[in-house]
Amino acid sequence: MMSATSSPEAVVAAARSWLDTPYHDQASVKGAGCDCLGLARGVWREVVGPEPFPMPPYSRDWGETGLREVLAEGARTMMPEIAPAEAGPGALVLFRMIPRAIAKHVGILTEPATFIHSYERLGVIEQPLSPSWHRRIAFAFLFPDRS
Repeated sequence: MMSATSSPEAVVAAARSWLDTPYHDQASVKGAGCDCLGLARGVWREVVGPEPFPMPPYSRDWGETGLREVLAEGARTMMPEIAPAEAGPGALVLFRMIPRAIAKHVGILTEPATFIHSYERLGVIEQPLSPSWHRRIAFAFLFPDRS
């Protein structure tokens, strides 16, 4: 299992460099467009290195249900998982937007009470981790160190 992780400061700086990138479904190009997963992929490329595999197409449906937490399973193969309560700046968090649905939204914590994510119509923004966002966190992961 991975033990060394990227510095939280490097992850936060990389995430903030994506601020104001427009929202674009299934894209991951800083300044041109990305969705929430595209933001995480771009930060990965900046702090860890090349993506380990191509991203297959995925559904935008936040209400999607199922037996498998596909996004969390994928993250587990590449990133150390931590308890959501232990997540701090630089952690990747997965949100369950609708109760009983699978986790389908991704953000990166920047401060104890703020996070960055890409949101439809708003693009990449940094905003408070309000109680309504905080209670939706289902999983948390750390970016591994550059290999």
